[in-house]
Amino acid sequence: MSTPGPSTPPAGQVWRAVAARELSTQARSKAFLLSAGFLAVGLVGLIIVLSIVSGRETTRDVAVVDDLGSAAVDRAAALAGELDDDLTLRSTAAASPADAERALREGEADLALLPAAGAGYELVGDDDLPDTAAQALGAATTELLTQRNAEEQGVDLDALAAGVQVEERLLDPGPDDQGLREAAALLLVVLFFVTAITFGMAMASTVTQEKESRVVEILAAAVPIRALLWGKIVGTSALAFAQTLLLVLIGVVALLVTGQASALGVLGGAIAWYVVFFVLGFVTLASLWSVAGSMASRQQDLQGTTAPLQALLMAPYFVAITAGESVQTVFSMLPVVSTMVMPARLAQGPVPAWQLAVAVGVTLLAAVVLVRFSARVYERTLLQTGRRISFGEALRHAR
Repeated sequence: MSTPGPSTPPAGQVWRAVAARELSTQARSKAFLLSAGFLAVGLVGLIIVLSIVSGRETTRDVAVVDDLGSAAVDRAAALAGELDDDLTLRSTAAASPADAERALREGEADLALLPAAGAGYELVGDDDLPDTAAQALGAATTELLTQRNAEEQGVDLDALAAGVQVEERLLDPGPDDQGLREAAALLLVVLFFVTAITFGMAMASTVTQEKESRVVEILAAAVPIRALLWGKIVGTSALAFAQTLLLVLIGVVALLVTGQASALGVLGGAIAWYVVFFVLGFVTLASLWSVAGSMASRQQDLQGTTAPLQALLMAPYFVAITAGESVQTVFSMLPVVSTMVMPARLAQGPVPAWQLAVAVGVTLLAAVVLVRFSARVYERTLLQTGRRISFGEALRHAR
């Protein structure tokens, strides 16, 4: 009487087991731990630096030798506050212009407002003149000197100045927090780029290792190859998604601790959409990284088989950083590259709802098409060992 052989487990159980193994293996790897730690520390450090820079108050001491100079500094202090909330100007008395210049050289004063040799006043610095402080002091001194001259000549200065002011108006004013938005946009782009490269290369490497060690032949004899692919995609994507959520949580906590809760109101929507696009884009790329690994027969081949994917990630990286608004608008609605460009646009300002819908729709469609394409190539290349498979041959396998 024959003994029945072991039955093949259902495909659903197989890919879950592969996903759990992939997740646990990568989560314990040094590369993952170092990458996650580096990103977390870098994110917290960046937020702390931004908090210090944005909240740092600057005080400029201005050496003066007479009452008009002192009055000009007081007037300039009010003007400087309108130009820069963190800038404070204060006057410090000097006995003579020589003493004021000595205070500059010894670091006891940052600027000096002194009577000029002929007429008027001169603003003196040691090795530079801070732009905002110089602008405020120049305007205040000019105003006071004009008033003094008008009084001496019996001129009605108010009547003379009536209707001559030049007002400013912007047709499309940018947000007041433009610096914060630009920094956040760059951070989102870099975060996805680093995450996709790190996890993608790790995924391709594990596939190649299994081919090189012949382990994949044992697995393929017991379970469907497509189930192996799904398990790797799900396991790696879940780990990358978990790391992204952790970094988002760390970033939110760091903003709250450093007193920058207002930044969450500005960037909250962009961060939420970043998570959505991250899931769509990474799942699509994960299938392609698996194919890149299946095309290589040894670790040395990975640089060549993964080169197109690295180029695919570099293109939107440079577009998001350097391209103009119209180019970014187009790229933000293209499949895969929208994963980086659209969150960067959202961080910098509102995006029309129809453009968001198009970006999500085409990315979903691309995900379905590319995952199906990758599955066909993966099934036909995974068991081919001993040589690197060319891209042309891989495309022929997909037919």
